Amino acid sequence: MKGSEGFTAEQFIAFLGSVEKLKSVPRHCVTSDGVTENVAAHSWRTALMAYLLKDELADVDIDRVIRMCLIHDLGEAVTGDIPTFEKTEDHERTEKKALDGLLRGLPEALYQEITDLLAEMEALQSREARVYKALDKLEAVIQHNESDISTWIPLEYELQKTYAAGSVLGFPFLEKLQQQAVKDTERKIEEKGQKEEHQ
Repeated sequence: MKGSEGFTAEQFIAFLGSVEKLKSVPRHCVTSDGVTENVAAHSWRTALMAYLLKDELADVDIDRVIRMCLIHDLGEAVTGDIPTFEKTEDHERTEKKALDGLLRGLPEALYQEITDLLAEMEALQSREARVYKALDKLEAVIQHNESDISTWIPLEYELQKTYAAGSVLGFPFLEKLQQQAVKDTERKIEEKGQKEEHQ
């Protein structure tokens, strides 16, 4: 199916069909409206965050970051989502193999481009890869803050404050986002405590 030239119309639609599943793959999070979040929604908002921050991250190739954000969870179209705190090395290997199988349906040049991007993302050495990873984590933290705290599991009360902390270092505006997200988390926990006191 993979060729040396571009897509055929059939090939393009077939690939879209494979990744369409991301619209239905649930994540371990709930939206502000009480709807279980899906992987596609998370990837979309992570990419949107990158675009919106292009001026604050002027020394970073934002187009490259946006591409990383869009593709970072493609493998979950095959494996489903596994929360970070449950993911093992076996899960990582399975997802990588599934993703490669999925990408084999692309034209050769695009397959190679995305494979190279994924390797860069995994290495986390470039500024672009580090920004993508920080945004991936920040989006999850922000989404949890937007959800009803009754949907949180116990370990998330502390995880919310630390999950993105290491990833944002060296990017001043991302550090500010992390600090604000922690404040929002602490306020949410405090409000929950106050409600319980008055019950």
